[in-house]
Amino acid sequence: MESYNTDDIIFALATPWAQSALSVIRVSGEGCRNLLASCFSRPSALVQAANATLVHGYITDGKEGEKLDEVVAAVYTEGHGYTAEEAVEFTCHGSLPGLTRILALFKRIGMRSAQGGEFTFRAFLHGRMDLTQAEAVQELVSSQSERSQALALSRLEGGLREQITAAKEELLTILAAVEVQLDYAEDELDEFVFPRQMLAQLQHSVSVLASTYSVGKMYGQGARIVLAGATNAGKSSLFNLLLKQDRSIVSNVRGTTRDYIEADCSIQGIPIRLYDTAGLRESSDSIENEGIKKTERLIGQADLVIYLIDSTDIAHIPPQDAKTLLVYNKSDLVKPPQGALAISAQSGEGVSSLVEAIASRLTSGFGSTGDEQVIIESERQHLLLEQTAEALKRALELVDADVPLDITAVELGDAMQNLGELTGEVTPADILHKIFSGFCVGK
Repeated sequence: MESYNTDDIIFALATPWAQSALSVIRVSGEGCRNLLASCFSRPSALVQAANATLVHGYITDGKEGEKLDEVVAAVYTEGHGYTAEEAVEFTCHGSLPGLTRILALFKRIGMRSAQGGEFTFRAFLHGRMDLTQAEAVQELVSSQSERSQALALSRLEGGLREQITAAKEELLTILAAVEVQLDYAEDELDEFVFPRQMLAQLQHSVSVLASTYSVGKMYGQGARIVLAGATNAGKSSLFNLLLKQDRSIVSNVRGTTRDYIEADCSIQGIPIRLYDTAGLRESSDSIENEGIKKTERLIGQADLVIYLIDSTDIAHIPPQDAKTLLVYNKSDLVKPPQGALAISAQSGEGVSSLVEAIASRLTSGFGSTGDEQVIIESERQHLLLEQTAEALKRALELVDADVPLDITAVELGDAMQNLGELTGEVTPADILHKIFSGFCVGK
């Protein structure tokens, strides 16, 4: 990649730029230990350290210069560590002035600040991980819930890579049979039987893997939930209840909420962006009407709308559809209709059932999402898997139509090309740059 010079020695702060007890600075590249020895209090110990060992000492401003910080250096020799290059990771104190001086020193002695994703790119280049695992690194870092973190960790451990490798091996077996038939005259071979069942099973498994993107996206990126309903239906009370904190003003005065309020929470492992909105009603107040217009726009953008109905004052009840969940509030005062989802935002009664209903509605149609199932989160992976499944489907149709095998082989070759791009074997440089440049610095 043009933007990454892999011959450089690179460094970056791997922990957040904030005051803390400890911080970690990563350094990677051939010859980095010899270069760092010029500003380390124990140069021989650093240069001669065995792989995966720790060296205690001080970073100094030159061989006889001022001590900048007391550190512990984790040493990795070539072929080991995160990047499989010679590398050192310094654990130092989290003083911002101290970090500033150390990073300036590293630049001064000839090292370069790493760009986002550059460490992981080097790990990918050296075969430490394939492209699906590299993507999982950033997905793991940016995960917003325990569930999304667990799914990303599964991909980082190689769960997705194993499935794609198995698919490539099956496809290679099919392609080999086809190529043998194309390369030799018919009278030299026994009657050819196309392995249709193997191809059909492969097409199904790839389609299933591609379909997991919807649940992966949900757990990775979260969902937008809008609390809507008439004024005084209890939206703000429910908003506070779901957040478990007082964020929204609760009042008996109609029209108290004039603009929407938003906050993040988690519902059964799904990251949620929750919106408390202005009550829907006819109003002569121009400011309140503007809030109602914003509410209507949010409803159009929501993944799920919880329409709260005041059980003591039932006026308008909208139709319930896949995007709208009707909830009767104040069930402690008036009994709601039979079979209706009812809560009391005042006492909290019924809220656990509401949470179950929200999670069920958001994940409906996803099928099994057990821990044993590999689930994808990357749009790139989703598109390539869909293209692979389509190519395999077209190949099946050609086989059933008894079309010459050389045409079928083209579709099978396209599918193999897509699988290779998934793991990074044949991925264009511009795609690689797009993937890695989106990483946080230090990874």
